[in-house]
Amino acid sequence: MGQLLNPLQGIFFVIKAVAQDPAKLYRQTLSPYFSKYDRYHTVLMSTPGPRFQLVEFRGCSTCTNSWRVSQGRTCRKSCNVFTIKYLHKYGAKVILATNWNTNSAARHLDIKSVVDYLSSVLQLKVCPVKCSSYSMMLTEEGFEKADILLLENLSMFKEEVANCSKFSKMLSLGVDIFVNDSFSQSHRILASTVGITRFCSTCLSGFNFQERLCQLKKAAETKRQPYVAIIGGGNLLDKLAALHVLASTCSALVFVGMMSFQIMQALGLSVSYRLMNHGVCKEAADLIQFSLDKRVQIVYPKDFWCVNVDTSKKIEIFASHDIPDGWLPVDLGPTSLDEINALLMNSKKIIWIGPVKFSDSSQSARGASRLARKLYDLAQRDCDITVVGTTACKAIMQESSTLSAYNVFENASVVWDFFKGKQLPGVLALDRAYPYEINWDAVFCDTALPLVVDIGSGNGMFLLEMARRRKDHNFLGLEINEKLVKRCLHSVHQLEMKNGHFIATNATSTFRSIVCSYPGELVLVSIQCPNPDFNKPEHRWRMLQRSLVEAVADLLASNGKVFLQSDVEAVALRMREAFLLYGKGKLGVLQEQFGEEWLSENPFGVRSDWEQHVLDRGHPMFRLMLSNSTTNKSFN
Repeated sequence: MGQLLNPLQGIFFVIKAVAQDPAKLYRQTLSPYFSKYDRYHTVLMSTPGPRFQLVEFRGCSTCTNSWRVSQGRTCRKSCNVFTIKYLHKYGAKVILATNWNTNSAARHLDIKSVVDYLSSVLQLKVCPVKCSSYSMMLTEEGFEKADILLLENLSMFKEEVANCSKFSKMLSLGVDIFVNDSFSQSHRILASTVGITRFCSTCLSGFNFQERLCQLKKAAETKRQPYVAIIGGGNLLDKLAALHVLASTCSALVFVGMMSFQIMQALGLSVSYRLMNHGVCKEAADLIQFSLDKRVQIVYPKDFWCVNVDTSKKIEIFASHDIPDGWLPVDLGPTSLDEINALLMNSKKIIWIGPVKFSDSSQSARGASRLARKLYDLAQRDCDITVVGTTACKAIMQESSTLSAYNVFENASVVWDFFKGKQLPGVLALDRAYPYEINWDAVFCDTALPLVVDIGSGNGMFLLEMARRRKDHNFLGLEINEKLVKRCLHSVHQLEMKNGHFIATNATSTFRSIVCSYPGELVLVSIQCPNPDFNKPEHRWRMLQRSLVEAVADLLASNGKVFLQSDVEAVALRMREAFLLYGKGKLGVLQEQFGEEWLSENPFGVRSDWEQHVLDRGHPMFRLMLSNSTTNKSFN
């Protein structure tokens, strides 16, 4: 059907762009196509910078987001391409750093092939650069030779996979803004996607990254039913947590890979000794019982095409519970496919994750092809279909003239990790990488009340006591430690508190997206005793980043307050300097009007546990209050 034009299976890009005119890059109106990316554009517009602004981008050019043709017509374009062209169009000079797997089919590619391909796709002049001469090219003279500079394949460097700090710093030379557009690698910790963010003042997601993450979140929704999960591959134990999530979400689990034998074994069916996995029988049985309790249908293959071990050319159909010795399954049989097709007929939502594969036989995967044809037909009937994994993507591409009808993820690992509930390092490394959606009406009794946010709320003692005393405000704690947040939420439940809530999150990355949707006013933000070990000036992972300060300054109500305190004077000074430097001229220190450097007392009469611990030792606390105006009106 369609033929893949892009020969670079699994290419990734890192882009650094120097804006000749930052105002032009950030403030020009988007074209009609980019109107769907208003959030991304708003972030760019709100990020001030020097005359030469560097942006780092990382994208993925795979079968899921490349150009394809059908009957000679281009029918799909990558969001990565739009990100690159957008940056270039608005005055950016772009550097791409490639990273493709040398063990894959792309191992024969050289840098020249990549340059030629990108030049053709982008319609821009691309010039290759070696990492050894990278710093020398970061000049106006270096950019005069090309529209885009292309770094060599980073997968050749062990420092990339090891997330080497020195290598990350080298990649970040001159970078102010990092843009990650490679969601498919967000489950990995690489120097070019995670390590580099430690050395950039602002880290954002690209168009493709945002779109993929939104699509993955949609796959976890249950609004459209019946929702069927087609599950291939093996290793049930490793995917158990994700399978439980799917069983809580879907109306049916259809096993079409090696995991089907583990399910059959747990159901008490006869399974060939060669296909057994005795180590996961209990886990498989628990999954089956969990699914039955949720009224989720379990479907496994009823027959297989099998190949003779001694004569690999001989292939026959056998019932799944009656495979003779000396035979191994290689594909789904006709009865199995008919049952699956009948189940899918009335489905409104489908996710296909993992390969239809049972051995290393060279037999063609006719089952995958038939399944892909069925999904193609359903896609034409407004069925919401998500396709995950290289094998599934390849089958879909062979049967479909366009990928626009599907949500496609070639890298299955990132999807499995998402369903397992793991936090994706590539997402956590970004500032405002994705929207954090909260149903405020379910969190607070009255969302019109003013909001107080405690960043780094710890065990929640300060916020819980404040919420108990002040029923006229809502209190929100943001804490990165999930265990502490669970304890705090348990306390909220035990106290039947209607004006207190806690969220497990990296506030540096998500403060803006969380607070901006709150219906009422943000009147107070507190940051108390951040760990000084993580506040070295060169360490990006310190809590108080420029992006966080700017978000607080943008969202704080008129006369709103910021309360800062630490038992380490250097930390308190650094926090004050950060708010005065990056607060956009909106924030002033209240006590300076009275000739005081630090507040002598806690203005709220409520102490955090660490503050109480410090005072009990007889040591001082360094406190200050900033206001969104020059008045001395305090939070009351």
